[in-house]
Amino acid sequence: MAEGVIEVTTSSWDQEVLGFKGLVMVDFWAVWCGPCRMVAPTVEEIAKEYAGKVKVCKLNTDENPDIASRYKIMGIPTLMFFKDGEKVEQIVGAVPKPQLKAKIDRFLG
Repeated sequence: MAEGVIEVTTSSWDQEVLGFKGLVMVDFWAVWCGPCRMVAPTVEEIAKEYAGKVKVCKLNTDENPDIASRYKIMGIPTLMFFKDGEKVEQIVGAVPKPQLKAKIDRFLG
């Protein structure tokens, strides 16, 4: 995992994401997913740029199918935003960095 990005699993999900006070961005991905690899550098840049303001996590949907199923992940990459443990937004597909930053800035607003 890149600096500032936390790998979450079924066992750490509740503590790392739902139990966190503040904004969390979770990247739902899989090794075989081309668009996931395209968005990965952007996710890592966001983790560095927003260090201390946004918790950035990645969840491998193949290794943690129960979490992917719980949140009805139908396509990856899916970027999901949680604020104080509540899901507030989701984006499906590889999106440009300015679009992600705009969402984050709105939530931090």
